[in-house]
Amino acid sequence: VQLQACGGGLVQPGGSLRLSCVASGSYFRINTMGWYRQAPGEQRELVAIIDSDSRTNYAGSVEDRFTISRDNARDTVYLQMNSLKPGDTAVYYCYGRLKVTARSSEYDFWGRGTLVTVSS
Repeated sequence: VQLQACGGGLVQPGGSLRLSCVASGSYFRINTMGWYRQAPGEQRELVAIIDSDSRTNYAGSVEDRFTISRDNARDTVYLQMNSLKPGDTAVYYCYGRLKVTARSSEYDFWGRGTLVTVSS
């Protein structure tokens, strides 16, 4: 199972970026997908997650600016980030909780991360 994220880059404060992450490989079902981020010198933190019924949960610092969505037919999760601030600068990691087989437990998978830099 692989999670491949893209869409990071350099953006000015107040700007927007859209991250996407696609899952590939052999698995039975993707349950929760989402995004975490890690700023330099900080611990990894939750940004937003979305379950298979499209119920969402956001970090308080982003809930009025970011929107998470998913396309189940494409096994893809998106993060639309608006009104970006320098404090949003971090490596953003795609996350997925999957059932590898119908009878297996759920397992957590991580993408390699994509850098978002918010700076003028």
